[in-house]
Amino acid sequence: MRLKLDQLSTALQKILAPVYLVSGDEPLQVGEAADDIRLAAKQAGYTTREVIAIDNGSEWHRLTAEAESLSIFSEKKLIDLRLPSAKPGADGSKILTAYCKHLPEDTVLLITAGKLESAAQKAQWFQALDNVGVVVQVWPLQGHELLQWLQRRVERKGMRFESDAVKSLAARIEGNLLAAAQEIEKLYILHGQTRITKAMVEDDVADSARFDVFKLMDALLAGKLNRAVKILSGLKSEGIAAPVVLWAVSREARSLLHIKADLKQGGHQDAVFKKYQIWDKRKQAVQEALARIKSADLQVILQRSATADQQIKGQLAGDGWESLFEICLLFSKSPRI
Repeated sequence: MRLKLDQLSTALQKILAPVYLVSGDEPLQVGEAADDIRLAAKQAGYTTREVIAIDNGSEWHRLTAEAESLSIFSEKKLIDLRLPSAKPGADGSKILTAYCKHLPEDTVLLITAGKLESAAQKAQWFQALDNVGVVVQVWPLQGHELLQWLQRRVERKGMRFESDAVKSLAARIEGNLLAAAQEIEKLYILHGQTRITKAMVEDDVADSARFDVFKLMDALLAGKLNRAVKILSGLKSEGIAAPVVLWAVSREARSLLHIKADLKQGGHQDAVFKKYQIWDKRKQAVQEALARIKSADLQVILQRSATADQQIKGQLAGDGWESLFEICLLFSKSPRI
């Protein structure tokens, strides 16, 4: 059974499943979901806890041993299995599948894992876990969902945030929920359960937004210039090498240009997207970019990219980062009328 993260708490109050899989690349949410499951298990009498960390795959025999062992005191047991790679391998797949076919009594298996690839969700071991237990996949929070998460977080502390204060906090900690939790705790220590204003957030919260070139690409595809410029500035201040940013931008422009050409020649969109590795999550953004940006503009972007490359290498006068800024302008512009 698959549950959304916000459904887990209610489900734990009703019944405890024999197996839980919590996966995702947002460590705070994964960790707190696992904490909720451990607490529910403890309250249900599962007082013995065995932790198994899967590092190189040689630890899988421990799961089999724990499943087969019987406590002389007949205590209920929680097996806490850590799988950072989210890839159990051949041995792990067999053992997990066998475990689900013969569930041990008075035992709850909690698996925390990294982000699962699409192929993993079709694997036999995943299907086995899904059939007998609960699967919770954690996704990074953005936009309105991030604002709601922050609001719930501050309300649990008994704090009150003005709407502009929540938005300001979101802008400063975007993509980094661990930083968000720390900053909320700091604001609570500084101000207690008083009303928090935007000015308080700006004075007390460090700008710990996590920028990367993939977020820059998402902003450019969506035509969000202000966001793209902010991310570009963040990349520069974090010391990210300009050639890395330029490679990502020029690669995206070249990909869009090739896709446009293939579609113009009668290629089917699904086949073309598959050819250029445009998967489900990016399809809408790429479609919008294709509709907004003309082929001629993409050619100009590639020409500017070549200029930026020479500037970065010192072969041409000018600032490579300034050229990257101009490229962002071209990428984000509205279509000509």
